[in-house]
Amino acid sequence: MYYLAKRSFDIIGALVGMVLVFPIFLLIVTMYAYGDSKGPVFFKQIRIGKNGEKFYIYKFRSMILNAEQKLKENKDLYRKYIENNYKLEPEEDPRITKLGAFLRKTSIDELPQLINVLKGEMSLVGPRPIVDEELIEYGNQATDFLSVKPGVTGYWQVSGRSGVGYPERVDLELYYVYNQAFFFDLKIIFKTIWMVLLKKGAY
Repeated sequence: MYYLAKRSFDIIGALVGMVLVFPIFLLIVTMYAYGDSKGPVFFKQIRIGKNGEKFYIYKFRSMILNAEQKLKENKDLYRKYIENNYKLEPEEDPRITKLGAFLRKTSIDELPQLINVLKGEMSLVGPRPIVDEELIEYGNQATDFLSVKPGVTGYWQVSGRSGVGYPERVDLELYYVYNQAFFFDLKIIFKTIWMVLLKKGAY
């Protein structure tokens, strides 16, 4: 019953969410026609989903074109990126555009993931979908981690998000996996809304 209710909630929530944020979608699209953000509106990247199935996650593009290639060309910076839990401080990340920095700070860049939810690749609430390199962090608990759909938001996000790295992140993600419940999901959603309004934990 939980999984049936969760999927129903995902579909209804994603549809309502897309209607509510449609004006924001239109505004963001027009902003990609100018300045250093000029170019494709959406960024997509392969992530690992439920049972190890891979899919493309969608976001509003917050980086320059060929961002991953540019990062890997700078070996020192790429090493720091790996050692820093696959993140860089905004002020030292050469890939992020001015518009992208705003979208990340406000979490608006995540809105296109409602498309992933409607497609059934993600849920509104669940562990954050990871890239291949991160799976090693979960060790022999990787199967448990991949036993549920990844989420647009989750227990890790409302517990600190970018301020909480590995290995602590593993414990938070697995706590959700082992304690899934409908009211737990609702609590995470309401806490996510509060944190987005306060612009906490995002960069």
